[in-house]
Amino acid sequence: MPTLITYFIHLFLFDFMILGIWVFKKVEKFDFCHDFATGFADSNDTHCSSLQNSIQFDTKVDNLMPKISPTGNPQPLYPLLAPSPLSPFTITNNTTPKLSGLCSLDFDAINTMMSMTAIDCFTVFAPYLANVVCCPQFEATLMILIGQSSKTTKNLSLNLTLAKHCLSDFDQILISQGANNSLQQICSIGPSNLTEASCPVKDVDGFEKLVNTSKILVNCGNIDLVNECCQETCQNALTEAAKDLASVSSYDFDAMGIRHPDISNRVINDCKNIVLRWLASKLEPSRAKEVLRGLANCNLNKVCPLVLPNVGPVTRGCGDEISNQTSCCTAMGAYISHLQKQSFLTNLQALNCAASLGKKLQKENITNNVYKLCHISLQDFSLQESGCLLPSLPSDATLDRYSGVSFLCDLNDHIPATWPSISHLPPSSCNKTVKIPALPAAASGQRGLYNSDVMFLLLYVITFVLVTIH
Repeated sequence: MPTLITYFIHLFLFDFMILGIWVFKKVEKFDFCHDFATGFADSNDTHCSSLQNSIQFDTKVDNLMPKISPTGNPQPLYPLLAPSPLSPFTITNNTTPKLSGLCSLDFDAINTMMSMTAIDCFTVFAPYLANVVCCPQFEATLMILIGQSSKTTKNLSLNLTLAKHCLSDFDQILISQGANNSLQQICSIGPSNLTEASCPVKDVDGFEKLVNTSKILVNCGNIDLVNECCQETCQNALTEAAKDLASVSSYDFDAMGIRHPDISNRVINDCKNIVLRWLASKLEPSRAKEVLRGLANCNLNKVCPLVLPNVGPVTRGCGDEISNQTSCCTAMGAYISHLQKQSFLTNLQALNCAASLGKKLQKENITNNVYKLCHISLQDFSLQESGCLLPSLPSDATLDRYSGVSFLCDLNDHIPATWPSISHLPPSSCNKTVKIPALPAAASGQRGLYNSDVMFLLLYVITFVLVTIH
């Protein structure tokens, strides 16, 4: 019997080794610093030389991809996600941050979340994960920090002087744990974002006297991450509460002498931040983070975050009813390659980018479907030469001292880009009448289709690997 068991173990290891060798041949290495250095801050230049040969990208095999028609509308799929095998942790060789000693916020209350934020915004990766992972996490952590601290301070905002000290300390703690040192610039956040701005209410007592707090907790205490973006249950409750706060000192009189609230969108948005901080004070930090990140996803998935440059070269290559297909696709490929240097995208963002670029080309009288002609897929709009789309509900990055930084990519991302039609409404995950390529449907609490083949899928995990972390 031991001999038989040993035989099967050897057979399994041999088969796994053969499969591993085959997969290894599918691995493509790319020059991160040469191809994607655009947008790096000078402070990150020193990281490039050490990363140049240490990052690898595992390609996906076509037979794992669903067969999807570019014009059909099949049933949505659960995302085939490359599962992250690692758990977040605090970097053990971190430096001691130099703090001002003047900030009254309770950083210890969100120590675990600070460590996660440092990983999500890890050094050279921060600019490329900025709009989908890093900045939403950075903003949520600040919101929760002020909210949790309000239990003691009884204030939901900071004055500008205190905000400068606290934001500086916040940055120093993150940098000491490996985060990028330019997060304020990358995420466009300054000390004023920690104040009440134009909202007339900033203290907890005043807030709770004016707002229906139970309604906020019922609608936002545990949001449906899949349906919230379309149903806007929590978002409507937040807006209503923000209007209640904004109306305190913003009144106008009509011709009959009756007072009416005169509220600008700016004041409402500023008060919405106050509402979110209060909500963060009533939830456990982990639950508050889930809510804030979920709401952020609703906003980021509505737009295309890419800067679309002039389409002149594509217009010239694809003009005259595309008389020369080779020239057209060459021009289109060169254009797309510039987009791939900007940022990682979610699958829904890529859909919006495809629509935006298609509209720009149509305005230049390019009416033929160049996406179909040149085999452009949604993954082509995201960072990396071979493309990598994040799920519509991006997860946090993970970091291991031996394996490096990794994050989940959507393995169902090889979907043909949709050429916009004048007769159809803009693409939207909420518009059930629009026929768009089936995108992986986000599944609450699920991390993909995992079964007995999970070890096989692990071979295709899409990761950025830092071979050595000092």
